[in-house]
Amino acid sequence: MRHSTRRGVTLIEVVVAVTLLSLLSLGILYAMHVGLSAFSKTDARLMDDRRVAGAQTILLEELEGMMPVVTPCGAGESAGPPVAFFDAQPQSMRLVSTFSLQEGWRGQPQILEFMVIPGQENRGVRLVVNETPYGGIPSVAPLCTGLAPNPVSGLAIPSFAPASPGPKSFVLADKLAYCRFSYLVSANDPDERMPLWNSSATRMGWPFAIRVEMQPLEPDPSRLQPITVTAPIHLYRSPGIPYVD
Repeated sequence: MRHSTRRGVTLIEVVVAVTLLSLLSLGILYAMHVGLSAFSKTDARLMDDRRVAGAQTILLEELEGMMPVVTPCGAGESAGPPVAFFDAQPQSMRLVSTFSLQEGWRGQPQILEFMVIPGQENRGVRLVVNETPYGGIPSVAPLCTGLAPNPVSGLAIPSFAPASPGPKSFVLADKLAYCRFSYLVSANDPDERMPLWNSSATRMGWPFAIRVEMQPLEPDPSRLQPITVTAPIHLYRSPGIPYVD
């Protein structure tokens, strides 16, 4: 009786094995692609949320760190009377703060210029800030151009040279439908005791609070959105009151 021994594999078995291995490898690669893509999207969304939250925290700390700088308008013999260095406009704002973008609360005081400018490709607007080291009165006096009557209150308030964005401007918020500043100041009516929100400074001095209203251009509930920031200002209101440590 003969016994035959089968050795090796047939061509069909090799083709089937290679096909199954290819399908298995393709499935593993596709699963890895889906996983990496989901990780990348989640990471990008978290980074966007952290950027929005970080920018709003920076904005709040910059405003709360306002310094009560008093300066004459102009330089030299033509310098005017001492005024509060605070430019309050609906779309721009200038002040001196103890908070620095680079070094936080440990850095040198900075002259901050906030501006609302058109967004990329003129889609919406963005909020940017210029940061210049504060070098005492000589660094801020030339920015004040004189005194002018406010159209609302009729009181003389300081006017300042316009600010402009540059290559070193830091973007605090982007892709906004609108962004505007308002200031909590004393009412013009002496019988009105409660302070009011105005879109600009109506008298010389510092406000009780500053509010930055922002609305995203494309609202997305799944993402962290820029919100209105309100910063209380804990300073004396009159520039004639000296400050001591």
